[in-house]
Amino acid sequence: MSDKEPPIKRYRRPENDEEKSSDSDDSNYVPYVPVKERKKQQLLKIGRLGQVKESDHGKQASQSENELNEEEEEEMWGRKNNIPLLDQHNELRKLAEAKKVSAAERQLKKEEEILDIVAEKKALMGVSELAKGIQYSEPIKTSWKPPRYVRGMPYTRHETLRQKLRILVEGEDIPPPLKSFRDMKLHEGIMEGLKQKNIKKPTPIQVQGIPTVLSGRDMIGIAFTGSGKTLVFVLPIIMFCLEQEVKMPFIANEGPYGLIICPSRELAKQTYDIIQYFCGHLVKKGMPEIRSCLSIGGVPVNEAIETIQRGVHIMVATPGRLMDMLEKKIVKLTVCRYLCMDEADRMIDLGFEEDVRTIFSYFSGQRQTLLFSATMPKKIQNFARSALVKPITINVGRAGAASMNVTQEVEYVKQEAKVVYLLECLQKTPPPVLIFAEKKQDVDAIHEYLLLKGVEAVAIHGGKDQEERSRSVEAFRRHEKDVLVATDVASKGLDFPDIQHVINYDMPDDVENYVHRIGRTGRSENKGLATTFINKSNDEMVLLDLKHLLIEAKQKVPEFLLEICPESEKYLQVGDERGCAYCGGLGHRITDCPKLEAQQNKQASNIGRRDYLSNTAADY
Repeated sequence: MSDKEPPIKRYRRPENDEEKSSDSDDSNYVPYVPVKERKKQQLLKIGRLGQVKESDHGKQASQSENELNEEEEEEMWGRKNNIPLLDQHNELRKLAEAKKVSAAERQLKKEEEILDIVAEKKALMGVSELAKGIQYSEPIKTSWKPPRYVRGMPYTRHETLRQKLRILVEGEDIPPPLKSFRDMKLHEGIMEGLKQKNIKKPTPIQVQGIPTVLSGRDMIGIAFTGSGKTLVFVLPIIMFCLEQEVKMPFIANEGPYGLIICPSRELAKQTYDIIQYFCGHLVKKGMPEIRSCLSIGGVPVNEAIETIQRGVHIMVATPGRLMDMLEKKIVKLTVCRYLCMDEADRMIDLGFEEDVRTIFSYFSGQRQTLLFSATMPKKIQNFARSALVKPITINVGRAGAASMNVTQEVEYVKQEAKVVYLLECLQKTPPPVLIFAEKKQDVDAIHEYLLLKGVEAVAIHGGKDQEERSRSVEAFRRHEKDVLVATDVASKGLDFPDIQHVINYDMPDDVENYVHRIGRTGRSENKGLATTFINKSNDEMVLLDLKHLLIEAKQKVPEFLLEICPESEKYLQVGDERGCAYCGGLGHRITDCPKLEAQQNKQASNIGRRDYLSNTAADY
């Protein structure tokens, strides 16, 4: 605007659009609107926004997200200006609750993501089966059937019996439970062997498990330690092999028909001895010889080769030695139709699945697969179930629960006072007594100390040769020695029926091993005592698992354990699951699982395994 032009006065109306656009002051001018008119326009505007939203519902909005939120908020409050505040508050609260994701849902979602990450993507199947896409849809057929009078009973009778014995069963076409060995149609030689062992009636896992196996069904058996799981797979395999031998005798280099894989040498030897016992009773009754062989590390392979060359019916082995024999073609699995993995979680979990899968690749046909353990977390069950054909899961008690026959005592003992306090603990019960320690050097130190104090003791761990280990176990089993000191190599499945006291020199790194350790006592409905030493060196998460295990078993929880393991809401039950879905610990969730974290760290850094795992690896 030049100096010569006169200033435009505010009351003057511009005559054209150019003059209007050139006047910046006038363009900002807003005419006065009465209050009454402004309210009316605002209500009209709000009504128009509502109509636009209803008519354009489901279409993509052209405005930004922030603008939409502002309009929705304005609409929400404008439409409800005549609604009482309390009603508005209740409605807003309902909207907030609908959108809010609860803490439990967030926890479950996070756990599902972790399980998806750690879960195996390939099933427990042979390499050739995976390559060819072979899948079996029907279980193996057998000639065994339950007694006719049992088949005629109503289904409600079977359910009532299962509820009475606290047997949980999952699966299709479940065989009926049988209350006596006679109803299972076992051979009179086997019946005689049971009678001599003073086994008069089957335990709950045997009531449902033996008919399931005799029916040819794949099975996952979970029961507390000392419940008689071994007979569930040993007796049917002997019956199957006897049937095969009677129909067509095994020729040279044929077999095995049944294969039992165990995680440790001692457990394999114990299973082999049980098979030999019952097979010996069959021979006494005039039946053909059922040949079995033992294939474990530390034992010359010549004995096994002799039996294999004659034709072998049953082989009991540890994975390492078995893989070695398969690779060298000493043994073949072409006619093998029965596979049992005892303490299966030890082999499926923690990296052993590759070894087992390699063994599976040597099978040339469908087999009946059985998995047994006292601790089998849900993640392991799901993984195992993916390999089985219409499996039946039999659960007697919670997987990973401690036996109710064991009185658990937890004592706070300083690290330097443990060895001396052992002598006092040995006075609680008469021998025999088992003492467990995590480290090999601790086992040797305890053994030496007890010998110096005049206690008849023996020791086993993965660092000792097989001959010394076998000699020590047999001396302890025959009651020639009063105390056995061992690492966790002796905690998996070994049966010492007269053990009255188990002492945990230290708390294991995970609660699964604790359950296996104390399960060496209180077996076959006997009572037992377990004493565990803890102190501040123990991981708090493990102690929290121990605390919840004691509460579940209705045991006394010491005050110091309550103090160092405070309750936290995040450890409460979420959904239908209690505790960790990975390791089964009751005191934490999978998001805080120390076992899973340790495994992932080892896989990343390739660090050697802990002592009890190195023992297991050495046992192969």
